[in-house]
Amino acid sequence: MAIDLEETYKDLHRHPELSYQEHRTAKIAADGLRGLGIDVIEGVGRTGVVGVLKNGDGPVVLLRADMDALPVAEETGLEYASTERGVDPDGNEVSVMHACGHDVHVTCLLGAAEVLTGSRSEWSGTIVFLFQPAEEQGSGALEMIADGLYDRAPKPDIVLGQHVAPAPAGMVGAHAGPAFAATDDLLITLHGKGGHGSRPETTVDPVVMAAATVMRLQTIVSREIAGGQTAVVTVGTMHAGTKVNIIPPDATLGINIRTYDTAVRDRVVAAVTRIAEAEAAASGAERKPDVTVTDSFPLLHNDEEATARTMDAFRASLGAERVLDPGAVTGSEDVGALATAARAPIVYWLLGGMDPRLFTSALANGTTDADVPSNHSPHFAPLIHPTLEIGVQALVVAAREWLGTGSGDLERP
Repeated sequence: MAIDLEETYKDLHRHPELSYQEHRTAKIAADGLRGLGIDVIEGVGRTGVVGVLKNGDGPVVLLRADMDALPVAEETGLEYASTERGVDPDGNEVSVMHACGHDVHVTCLLGAAEVLTGSRSEWSGTIVFLFQPAEEQGSGALEMIADGLYDRAPKPDIVLGQHVAPAPAGMVGAHAGPAFAATDDLLITLHGKGGHGSRPETTVDPVVMAAATVMRLQTIVSREIAGGQTAVVTVGTMHAGTKVNIIPPDATLGINIRTYDTAVRDRVVAAVTRIAEAEAAASGAERKPDVTVTDSFPLLHNDEEATARTMDAFRASLGAERVLDPGAVTGSEDVGALATAARAPIVYWLLGGMDPRLFTSALANGTTDADVPSNHSPHFAPLIHPTLEIGVQALVVAAREWLGTGSGDLERP
């Protein structure tokens, strides 16, 4: 079969699915792999799909793509824009969009599978094509591992993958060492005392308490973290109340923390807890707030030697001008769990997906933050060409770099 990259991508973009709901996407991946004659294992970690292509003796290379979309209402205006709706883990009906480019990842991995299947005379070893659910929840990789991934498929000698990013289409690049930040999600419930809006003196207002906490949290990075260290603290959600003339009993904050260092992470989490408790005490609350860590992504550490070797292969194939070091990214990824569980090195790179002319203009004007939509934006719309072609080529080149040559001259990472 021949995979039409553009039509596959547009179809996936039109029909995004939330975490652990990627049934249609998983079927497209499984059917695509089977059409190429690749052995397929379905339902790994609920909706994950694994294809295994054995081609003689040699290293085992794992290529990974994530499949899930986000609860975002698309505003790109594209003719293939998503109008899908879904139900989130809390039971809320939400709009759904591939606002992080996982549709690009799935398409490119299917394209790479087609190229690698068709060139088996030129390499030897085993390739594991892994389509992962629930990256956005930070649990999909661990779910696949817990479901016996490496009992059901070969354990890799190296894990490879890519993520489309708001960089010029045609570019690729990886940062050796700490590459994607660790992240922790905290839920803080502040307990006040509810009552009538006309008699605030009889209450302890958790909304005011929450507002004070939000403002105070902004001082953690600016006043408690050294200038040479990195941390990001974001209050992403704040929920309280049901009616304008009722002071509610509780308010809840959802907080996201990004760090590259365990000591910094521990310091930030401790500061968040301390500030929440102090603001509650200052407000006269009779009960301490509840602070719960709800989700965590580990630090993604790109193996230094493997990254250097893979980037050299990209330079040889794509040209040195297309390969960059993007530096450490404050975004987070759970793909590293696949490598950790296998005790294998990982190389995870960024794939440029934005219109180069738009990016160059915005860069010249100093307006990239405003004019270049980032991942998770309702305006995020990767340029189809050459993003898909370069994405396929990058996966193929990286895989071939770590596979045997087909002549018995095998080299393991």
